[in-house]
Amino acid sequence: MNTPSAPLAERMRPTSISHLLGQQHLTGKGSILRTAIENGIVPSMILWGPPGVGKTTIANIIAHTLKVPFFQLSAISSGVKDVREVIDHARQTEKAILFIDEIHRFNKGQQDALLGAVEKGIITLIGATTENPSFEVNSALLSRCQVYVLKPLSNDELVDLLKDVMAKDEWLSSKQIELAETEALINISGGDARKLLNLFELAVQASPNPSKGGGTGSSPSGEMEGAGDAVKITDELVMQVAQKKVALYDKQGEQHYDIISAFIKSMRGSDPNAAVYWLARMIEGGEDVKFIARRLVIFASEDVGNANPNALLLANAAFEAVNKIGYPESRIILSQCATYLASSVKSNASYEAIGMAQAAVTQHGDLPVPLHIRNAPTKLMKDMDYGKGYKYAHSFEGNFADQEYLPDKIAGTKFYDPGINARENELRKYLKEKWGDKYNY
Repeated sequence: MNTPSAPLAERMRPTSISHLLGQQHLTGKGSILRTAIENGIVPSMILWGPPGVGKTTIANIIAHTLKVPFFQLSAISSGVKDVREVIDHARQTEKAILFIDEIHRFNKGQQDALLGAVEKGIITLIGATTENPSFEVNSALLSRCQVYVLKPLSNDELVDLLKDVMAKDEWLSSKQIELAETEALINISGGDARKLLNLFELAVQASPNPSKGGGTGSSPSGEMEGAGDAVKITDELVMQVAQKKVALYDKQGEQHYDIISAFIKSMRGSDPNAAVYWLARMIEGGEDVKFIARRLVIFASEDVGNANPNALLLANAAFEAVNKIGYPESRIILSQCATYLASSVKSNASYEAIGMAQAAVTQHGDLPVPLHIRNAPTKLMKDMDYGKGYKYAHSFEGNFADQEYLPDKIAGTKFYDPGINARENELRKYLKEKWGDKYNY
């Protein structure tokens, strides 16, 4: 049997909601999305989640189940003209679905072109994105769509998927495949089911065939053919295949996460040289400029924080600037910001503070607000002592009044511990002067 021309991921794409891997919170029995599909009333929606977890598949399943016209555009290669052409076609039909992959790459003008058709029901929009739609989809369009969050697939689900395709795919089922090791397949695919299946197929094609001979042989391309082929999938084999077949920088795969990790850790380690190198790797790989800029804003608060408050101002300014300018000039702005953050004094004290405070909320639940700092807009509330005894700080010397602001159960708990640096030493000194030994500053 010759190797099929269509990739394995396409051959095995589910056409029924019951066959979709994972996402049981959306597609399991009784779930909101499955119920909508079964009732034939599907709202416009944004499917948000990592690559290869079923966004495109869900869109295809909806169209297949509802048996309605299905139009598909990629935001990478399509523009306003393409959107308007689809809307014109959709006017001639009923309940047409427009699926836009990577909708976060549409600019405001392109997204605005969808508004009227979505609002009037000319099309049911299904947008897929790996980026937070709160940042990437304009508010007018977002308000007309339901947002469904897709979860990463677990290792067990990915292994189950491999076993399933081995049994059901006509070409794979004709072979004797031993799935000896799966770690390399799982790690390299980075949780992307599409990438996992295509890498697995490459490994099967590249596997030495110990049973070759007699009635079996190879195709002109060197790929195996014939029933009874014996294939053993090992980590070593997968790594060999990956080195030959996997792109150096996959914006949706392992390299995406590894390189942004190296970039962040280089800045955290105060190495601007390494930081700008990993930045260059992302730029040369065509990484989304907004993704990089957002990471810089997060870093400025998480890793620099109050040690240098200007870092957040600069990072936010950089985010705004690169959104206006785009590539290639935005590389200069990104470089300025990255090298500044890498060279800045560091503190994660505010990051640690919110983590500990959230842990306290989880541990103690909804503790009551002390009466003296409750809001008292009505007479009844005042009669119940809401706000009684509150000391207005600006009425006291030094604009400070010594009183308790935390719930009684956790009174005196210190969450914020200023870092050891010039700026936060000033904050520590101020807090110690005001609070004395209460918080042990």
